Amino acid sequence: MNNSIVYQESELVMLLKQHHETAFSYLYDHYSASLYSVILSIIPDRELSNDILQEVFVKIFRQIETYDSSKGRLFTWMLNIARNASIDALRSKNYQRSQQNRELTENVYERGGSTQTNTDKIGLRKIVNKLKEEYRVLVELSYFEGFTQEEISKMLNIPLGTVKTRLRTALIQLKQVIKT
Repeated sequence: MNNSIVYQESELVMLLKQHHETAFSYLYDHYSASLYSVILSIIPDRELSNDILQEVFVKIFRQIETYDSSKGRLFTWMLNIARNASIDALRSKNYQRSQQNRELTENVYERGGSTQTNTDKIGLRKIVNKLKEEYRVLVELSYFEGFTQEEISKMLNIPLGTVKTRLRTALIQLKQVIKT
């Protein structure tokens, strides 16, 4: 590939929508490292993160027609695809099983004396799983994954006010479930 080529975003999007191979090569060369770091921050397994990165670029290739520049920048759109694919992988049953069956490493000894509360031990995840999907996802992203309400709003493409309202409703429901 010729490294001296530089595309303006609008030109790159146009070429991507026409499925030009050089445009996709350019896209991968210039954005894969950033997307990979986002994926890796969610999925710490490097091999799985590489697989997800490849899936993300396949999705971008297949869904480029749905990109709308009036709704945001190309990178933001790709970032949302990468985050969503990572979160989907994190939630998958295969990933959950692989985490349960992984080898013990030396950090097991380091965590042996940890005083951090594990939400699974107190059954909080089971209670959260009883919530409606629209509330459960927000609680998981906010409280278990550590995303801010603004990040969740952008990630899920819903208004910030809706995120705040749904989280408040979810917390009220959780409080009622815990009291009973």
